[in-house]
Amino acid sequence: MVTRLSANVYGMATAPTVAPERSSQVVRKLYPNYKVIVLNDDFNTFQHVAECLLKYIPGMSSDRAWDLTNQIHHEGQAIVWVGPQEQAELYHQQLRRDGLTMAPLEAA
Repeated sequence: MVTRLSANVYGMATAPTVAPERSSQVVRKLYPNYKVIVLNDDFNTFQHVAECLLKYIPGMSSDRAWDLTNQIHHEGQAIVWVGPQEQAELYHQQLRRDGLTMAPLEAA
């Protein structure tokens, strides 16, 4: 015996799928900057510290390097560069590898 299903079963009208409306606002979250901080110590000379800053920190002038070196000596530390994490890690590592005493990277 063959049973035929009525058109009502196969032809059921279904509601079209409607995607939820997307918000047109895009929220941009900026990555934090990081501070590269050199600490004072008893074994690096002023000359060596200034030369390292000139060598590794982009855009560093001789006058600025000497100002920062004096700040490191008199205040115990100086922020020598602030910027994106990847670059901060590189400069931190280069300065540390050349013998400077470094504070851990800090979010600015």
